[in-house]
Amino acid sequence: MTLEQLNQIKDKYADLVKVRKIVAEEGEKLAKVTGYRKQVLVCGSTGCNSSGSKKVLAALDEELKAEGLEEEILVVRTGCFGLCALGPIMIVYPEGAFYAQATPESVKRVVKEHLKEGNIVKDLLYQETVHADGSIISLYETNFYKKQLRISLRNCGVIDPENINEYIATDGYQALAKVVTSMTPDDVINELLESGIRGRGGAGFPTGKKWAFAKATPGDIKYVCCNADEGDPGAFMDRSILEGDPHAIIEAMAIAGYTIGAKQGYVYVRAEYPVAVERLNIAIAQAKEIGVLGKNIFGTDFEFDIEIRLGAGAFVCGEETALMTSIEGNRGEPRPRPPFPAVKGLFGKPTVLNNVETLSNIPQIIRKGAKWYSAMGTETSKGTKVFALGGKITNVGLVEIPMGTTLREIVEEIGGGIPNGKKFKAAQTGGPSGGCIPAEHIDTPIDYEHLTALGSMMGSGGLIIMDEDTCMVDISKFYLDFTVDESCGKCTPCRIGTKRLIQLLEKITEGNGEMADLEKIEELANHMKTSSLCALGQSAPNPVLSTLKYFKDEYIEHIVDKKCSAGVCKSMLRYEIEADLCKGCTLCAKKCPVGAIAGTVKQVHTIDQSKCIKCGLCESSCKFKAIVKK
Repeated sequence: MTLEQLNQIKDKYADLVKVRKIVAEEGEKLAKVTGYRKQVLVCGSTGCNSSGSKKVLAALDEELKAEGLEEEILVVRTGCFGLCALGPIMIVYPEGAFYAQATPESVKRVVKEHLKEGNIVKDLLYQETVHADGSIISLYETNFYKKQLRISLRNCGVIDPENINEYIATDGYQALAKVVTSMTPDDVINELLESGIRGRGGAGFPTGKKWAFAKATPGDIKYVCCNADEGDPGAFMDRSILEGDPHAIIEAMAIAGYTIGAKQGYVYVRAEYPVAVERLNIAIAQAKEIGVLGKNIFGTDFEFDIEIRLGAGAFVCGEETALMTSIEGNRGEPRPRPPFPAVKGLFGKPTVLNNVETLSNIPQIIRKGAKWYSAMGTETSKGTKVFALGGKITNVGLVEIPMGTTLREIVEEIGGGIPNGKKFKAAQTGGPSGGCIPAEHIDTPIDYEHLTALGSMMGSGGLIIMDEDTCMVDISKFYLDFTVDESCGKCTPCRIGTKRLIQLLEKITEGNGEMADLEKIEELANHMKTSSLCALGQSAPNPVLSTLKYFKDEYIEHIVDKKCSAGVCKSMLRYEIEADLCKGCTLCAKKCPVGAIAGTVKQVHTIDQSKCIKCGLCESSCKFKAIVKK
């Protein structure tokens, strides 16, 4: 593969892909040039697959053949569009018509009325893409998208991730060609240092420094590793990038190999990500076929290859030394540091390890320059950050925002606010390693320093939103329960500390807590933070400490009043029947699985608290709202 050949592929496919980003008149002109009258993009990522996108694709193929349109309409199976709550998603270009929650039945109408007859099926559209006058606006002008800045996600939902030509059409592999033909390794490192990019997988260590350390360490053999283990509950950023734009990771790893002097790379990805693994395998094979992986890359003496290693889903293998230990074929356990992996890493050799999101930025920084990247974000946190937005939020999905965007902007504008008129209570960032940010700090800019100051962290990018019905004691218990299961057990502070912490939390949520327990929790948590071997144990107390800091009144309520205002902790929960509202319909008594409700027809019923198992069936079945949770 030469640069000239690369550019020939880019020119051939550029208009085909460009149609998917432009609507209105210019999009119509481009569509004619490509040879396809229309293009239908269907999300083929894990989220939409779980909602039935495979059935939608099968129905689309069947209907197009039935109408004789298979030669006129290009169907593209893309990665994630971001609006996961609306899946399966289907977008028709050049109009940009966004069909939400598509079904095989709705596909029939779209093919017949839109693709064949030219009439957009407006009642099936995502209504935010429709003006009051019925005209269509671009998806990227909706509230969900207009404050986003897609760099890591630039190709997700745009290209066919299983077609290397479409990646090349979006300037793919141009950065690798530039690096190996016209830049020295020091040039690359200086570009990264000047850009200010920091690791997107945890504490935010400067990427350029990490690469510089590995380059400076002597060694005939060096390695490049990609951390795609992503184990945080509710996190799916890295998976989505691998599913939607796998070649970006391959290109970045090759650039890293050239920079530090490595010939071999490994992608460590959990086996629970079958779509990501499949697309990564396809991408690696395609890259080898055209010569951007292998020997004599772009006519130089640089050679680089990539292999995939499947993880068994151990959360601790997200820690860099545990990950490398697992690749070596051993039980995934962390090693003491120093020496750091840049000096002694995989198989005892100098190694660079970055997570998927960090690597996805590298080709664009090289291609567009450090100044372009450093102009985004804040003084110390440059660029953008991808978040998996979940929990009590209207627009569940994947978002990419410039560093410095406030939590309020994410929750109220991009996320569409809290459903059912509930109030925002807190946001949890950083997964089990992070902390909870209370409503009083909703105007906090999202960057490394501000999150750390609040007792949380950026982490890999999970962002879980909580409303007024959330019990913060229960939330801290939930995350700690996860880390108890995921601790590798190598060091005592983590193995024993997490178990003892959760016992104290269980004691409180079961109504047996004492005020002295709060002091024990803080003392134990601080010991764990300073003495655990790796970041799993060091950060495991963060959810507990942050909720104790901002929501101490809830802990005290559980201990002193033996009450959970959110009505979550069952041991403290009571269901009672309001006498003035009860009509004696007997429905609650019929629904109760343990016979705890007594009463005759048209008479006020009562609940035997000694029998009640707090299942909530009585409350949900009462038509008169006579049963309340106290």
